[in-house]
Amino acid sequence: MDDLLRFLRARNMEDNHAYADVAHTFGATALLGSHLPMLDLIDMLARDYNTMDPTDPRKAGTAYTMRVLAQAYEEHPAYRQEWRP
Repeated sequence: MDDLLRFLRARNMEDNHAYADVAHTFGATALLGSHLPMLDLIDMLARDYNTMDPTDPRKAGTAYTMRVLAQAYEEHPAYRQEWRP
């Protein structure tokens, strides 16, 4: 799961940088209300997963959620098929 979380956080960082480039070119208001808050929430979820106690009943659901979210990047060369939910 650690590899999946690193992969997902890296993709979020890439997306954040890409959106920053677009915002710089076309104006910040073009993106502030769209994808950036979602990327922040995904990153927060990944961080929360890492701090959850193994007995936390939310851990399995959070792991499944991270697998589903990672599917958005299944065309990326570093995506692994074993991460599919």
